[in-house]
Amino acid sequence: MDDVFKALADPSRRRLLDRLRARDGQTLQELCAGLDMARQSVSKHLAVLERAQLVTAVRRGREKLHYLNAAPIDAITERWISRFDRARVDALADLKRALEQPPMDSSTFVYTTYIRTTAEQLWRALTDPAFTRRYWGVEFGTDWAPGSPMAWNESGATTEDPEQVVLVFEPHSRLSYTWHTFSTQWAEANGVDEGTRAKLATEGRSRVTFDLEALGEQVKLTVTHEFDPDGVLHSMCSQGWPAILSSLKTLLETGEALADPQRR
Repeated sequence: MDDVFKALADPSRRRLLDRLRARDGQTLQELCAGLDMARQSVSKHLAVLERAQLVTAVRRGREKLHYLNAAPIDAITERWISRFDRARVDALADLKRALEQPPMDSSTFVYTTYIRTTAEQLWRALTDPAFTRRYWGVEFGTDWAPGSPMAWNESGATTEDPEQVVLVFEPHSRLSYTWHTFSTQWAEANGVDEGTRAKLATEGRSRVTFDLEALGEQVKLTVTHEFDPDGVLHSMCSQGWPAILSSLKTLLETGEALADPQRR
């Protein structure tokens, strides 16, 4: 946590975080544009932000894309804001964002967290229905072979579709699959109104990828969700993933999942 406060203490680094908040997934060259800083200085600031886990870098071919990572800020919030104050603080923060900030411009949501567990245990938590049900409220019906269909069971509703498939299954390392179909049954079971469901149904199918990296007594988990940046799902998942992953982390580190994680 000390690294986070040190990283945030520098106004240049806060400015870089603001630029990623406005448009996530930028290269070093893009971040340098319009800044009164040398490329080497920007690179050094990004390295500090990466060490503090406030920025996550993802390789795409020859490019290195930088994403804002909210996990350390969430950890600070969890430490000093009680559950009784949470709703009030969230409401004020949502209002401030709505009034002051433009929507995030990116087709990719990236979230990185570090969990005190083993890669084997985390992998089981991502694939075993006994685990996913506890922190997510979702069970997957699949043999996990690449190309195999996936049935999503959530809130008593089962969603199946030929395009709901496993994309990558590399045990203890990488898991990827397409997102579920927004059926009427799913919407009714999860309290989603028909207008929102209809908008979701018009969007292209998204995909989510989980990358695991063992680091001593911890495992670095990076979740990458790719979708339409202007769609409804972008906003829903960007808010939902931190809650789901916080519940996953709590379950693996304490044995108890957080109550009512935000799901979609």
